[in-house]
Amino acid sequence: MIRKLFSIRRFAPVLAMVVLAGCTSTKKSEAPAQNPHDVKADIVRLMPASAPDKKGWATDITAALTTQNIPATTENICSVLAVAQQESNFNPDAPVPGLGKIAWKEIDRRADAVHVPNFLVHTALLLKSPNGKSYSERLDNVKTEKQLSAIFDDFIDMVPMGQKLFGNLNPVHTGGPMQVSIAFAEQNAKGYPYKIDGSIRNEVFSRRGGVWFGVKHLLGYPTHYTQSLYRFADFNAGWYASRNAAFQSAVSKVSGIPLALDGDLINYGTEKPGNTELAVRTLSQRLDISNSAIRKALEKGEQLEFEDTTLYKQVYALADKTTGKRQPREMLPGITLESPKITRKLTTAWFAKRVDGRRADCVKRANAS
Repeated sequence: MIRKLFSIRRFAPVLAMVVLAGCTSTKKSEAPAQNPHDVKADIVRLMPASAPDKKGWATDITAALTTQNIPATTENICSVLAVAQQESNFNPDAPVPGLGKIAWKEIDRRADAVHVPNFLVHTALLLKSPNGKSYSERLDNVKTEKQLSAIFDDFIDMVPMGQKLFGNLNPVHTGGPMQVSIAFAEQNAKGYPYKIDGSIRNEVFSRRGGVWFGVKHLLGYPTHYTQSLYRFADFNAGWYASRNAAFQSAVSKVSGIPLALDGDLINYGTEKPGNTELAVRTLSQRLDISNSAIRKALEKGEQLEFEDTTLYKQVYALADKTTGKRQPREMLPGITLESPKITRKLTTAWFAKRVDGRRADCVKRANAS
């Protein structure tokens, strides 16, 4: 479980395949109808032997694929299973070691940021919460992200100090069996097939909701990737991060300006140009593209259509010519993962390779049966 607990790169409001075989974009309407009973049987067969409640998982995964018109291919099933195994080991509400200490540290950090003495915050947390226990007691004994999210929701709603520290923004930004961004789920809830239990946030922490939004995040967008590896990197870093990192590499080679290959083409939430946009602007005369047109193209960085822009095509034409060889159109983003839950240096590339290994094991099981 390595997604960010208190921050998220792209989907958080405070900063806020389709077929994987070949990993090319495919019209979902072209997929043949599949018998849900057969799909469930395939999923049960492909799950690791140690996985609990295989039939329950198979039901939720089948529903997610079916309602989103995503083909239940071996590749797609194995990809979903690989992410769920990596993120939660098939435990919908997996415990996080030391979560209470992590939560207290975040509360103190928030208090320092708004210049509220820690002792005042800790005193406020001695108040009884809606379940009869004090917030402090609940925090000391919290085991899972679902529990922690509920504590923060209660604290924000019931205690004035909570509003001052957190506003209306629960600092637990990802959760559930596939560690999906809450903001992503809220922005992509159209078509969600279940009756919502209070909020989309609550649904993400359920197995059915976590799987549905996890499948949406993993498979619910078209790509031209040649390997599933890059889709797994996107799952960790944001849609099209692998494609955009390759574009940044091409820009860097043509402009001579070093860039962080993180997949972020613009500064999200502001008009101020970031390093990638500034580097592209240095090529404006060579590309015969205005700064405003550059910005307009880069704003499509979270869409497949970015690849149809004049900017994308001309940057690669120039990069291919300058280097004398075709530059990659996909690349693992160079991102170091940051979270209070992470105790060693991990990267998006590590995550993608780890998940892809699990996918490969699943495919082997399919071929052996």
